[in-house]
Amino acid sequence: MGHFWTLLTHLNSLAGPSIMLLYPLYASVRAIESPSKLDDEQWLAYWILYSFLTLMEMVAEPILYWIPIWYQLKVAFVAWLVLPQFQGASFMYEKFVREQLKKYGAKMGKNVGVHSPLKERHATE
Repeated sequence: MGHFWTLLTHLNSLAGPSIMLLYPLYASVRAIESPSKLDDEQWLAYWILYSFLTLMEMVAEPILYWIPIWYQLKVAFVAWLVLPQFQGASFMYEKFVREQLKKYGAKMGKNVGVHSPLKERHATE
């Protein structure tokens, strides 16, 4: 059982960086090089959300320390953001981030978030 647990620990330490950094880095470079702008939005949204999650983690570290499965939950959430089948980053950006930008941008007198290639794509489908 000790060897199995060691293997799981090493897989866990490889899976996180692979899902959270290596694959998104690769996909972001491919998106920049592709002619489509829709994949650019997915990966820009991912990096915005990942940065926010990382900042939130830094602030809430004393609390998160006491949640034993926090890292596994984070990896699962980030996998949902990253996997092309789900387009989670675009979804989260459209449903939550864009709404906040509209609300607080209007209060600051700025016209934020009025153009969305993702919304145009859904309107034409």
